[in-house]
Amino acid sequence: MEIFFQQVINGLVLGSMYALVALGYTMVYGIINLINFAHGEILMVGALTSWTVVTVLAASGMPGWLLMLLALLCAAVICSALNFAIEKVAYRPLRNAPRLAPLITAMGMSLLLQTLAMVVWKPNPKPFPSLLPQEPINLGGPVISVTQLVILGATAIMLALLMYVVNYTKLGRAMRATAENPKVAALMGVKPDRVISATFVIGAVLAALAGLMWAANYGTAQHTMGFLPGLKAFTAAVMGGIGNLAGAVVGGILLGLLEAIGAGYLGELTGGVLGSHYADIFAFVALILVLTLRPSGLLGERVADRA
Repeated sequence: MEIFFQQVINGLVLGSMYALVALGYTMVYGIINLINFAHGEILMVGALTSWTVVTVLAASGMPGWLLMLLALLCAAVICSALNFAIEKVAYRPLRNAPRLAPLITAMGMSLLLQTLAMVVWKPNPKPFPSLLPQEPINLGGPVISVTQLVILGATAIMLALLMYVVNYTKLGRAMRATAENPKVAALMGVKPDRVISATFVIGAVLAALAGLMWAANYGTAQHTMGFLPGLKAFTAAVMGGIGNLAGAVVGGILLGLLEAIGAGYLGELTGGVLGSHYADIFAFVALILVLTLRPSGLLGERVADRA
């Protein structure tokens, strides 16, 4: 039972990071019906930018929590500017094109960002320093690190802020109106281009946070690190019901739990021969089952069809 609760904790931490990235996918899709496959690379840029900031300021004597905040601020700015530029240069000209064109463009942007990151940061993995206390907190058997607690807390705060913005602010109303019908929204004074750009920026901030948390939790960052988390976050968004914010969160948490618990039990059954290296199996088997039994996702899709 102790092992089970430890796996649950690990799954919640992993699922929280998936949820942050999945929200970026689902917000963009909910407004312009685009799957931004370059979103995982925004996570990667956030992680490597954070590593750069932490490395440069490591000798300054700043406390770890302050270094982490500064790294997050810089990563959020860089990722927001990058995602804003991607939307304006790569996606906006194709907004009325057949759906295959922006999809191929998104894949191309993913490869381009990976290549540019390899040139800027070099291909070797970067060890991410421990910024927070490493002494684990005992929960009566299972343990949790300070970094994992920060991940859970930061994710909860960011999700609450996002739900507030979407449901109770002027920008949120404009986002919902644009998702419903951008032409009618424009007639009512909403500027769809600004709303879409703001959506990309918000998604980039969430991905930057996920990138920093990922690097801090696993202790490494490199130019290919965004592909698999991005793919799994997309899986989480589809599982929960893409276009649905709550669905992205549910899908991310569920996916993290499935991976952690499934990999743990698989390792036990096989005597350690199979384990964490096969955790990806559970993610994509779950996706296949959800798409087979409920194609719209666990919480359905709340995006209106447009004529």
